[in-house]
Amino acid sequence: MEQYKKEFIEFMVDCGVLKFGDFVTKSGRRTPFFINTGFYRSGGQLIKLGEYYAKAIEAAFGLDFTILFGPAYKGIPLAVASTMAISRMYGKEIKYCANRKEVKDHGDTGILLGSPMTPEDEVVIIEDVTTAGTSIRETLPIIAAQGGAKVKGLVVSVDRMERGTTDKSALDEIGNTYGLKTTAIVTMSEVIEHLYNREYNGKIIIDDELKHRIDEYYIEYGVLEN
Repeated sequence: MEQYKKEFIEFMVDCGVLKFGDFVTKSGRRTPFFINTGFYRSGGQLIKLGEYYAKAIEAAFGLDFTILFGPAYKGIPLAVASTMAISRMYGKEIKYCANRKEVKDHGDTGILLGSPMTPEDEVVIIEDVTTAGTSIRETLPIIAAQGGAKVKGLVVSVDRMERGTTDKSALDEIGNTYGLKTTAIVTMSEVIEHLYNREYNGKIIIDDELKHRIDEYYIEYGVLEN
């Protein structure tokens, strides 16, 4: 596993973004882990987050694209932080773009924030965690309506590795459905590999009992390979 992935896993723990315990998801599933990217709150945290995204984007897509698109609302700070990181780390100027929830009819009119799009633009979409595809279904028509820019792919911070509507992961389903390359900074398989029976900040975060509960969860809902 690349070093930046290990550091990102520990970064999520430090920020309180990745938690283990007993939680109930929006869909009603009881889960032994929870990821809340709303806990990235400070300037320093966003700087680091942008750097981790930048490394994952460069590894998966290279830097041969022109726009990083962040769907409203959570994707907006991700796009801003990551384009700044790409500029600082790689010296490549990628434009950021995001959508408004409502079309603005005065001043800076339209549905977009940031850079406009042209048919020559190539776009990578940035989101927080694996979704059921709702955001992508809403985002792709917005991009298509702006002149036909080509969407190269989707990057998220964590692939939860849970089944979608088939036996594939939700992230893989998104890729197959829309013909997109998808990637994540880390997968839950990598999170477990790095934290299981390993002491961090003076304690074992994933012990045998928690690992057993995670395994049971993935037997029912996941595509995790042991």
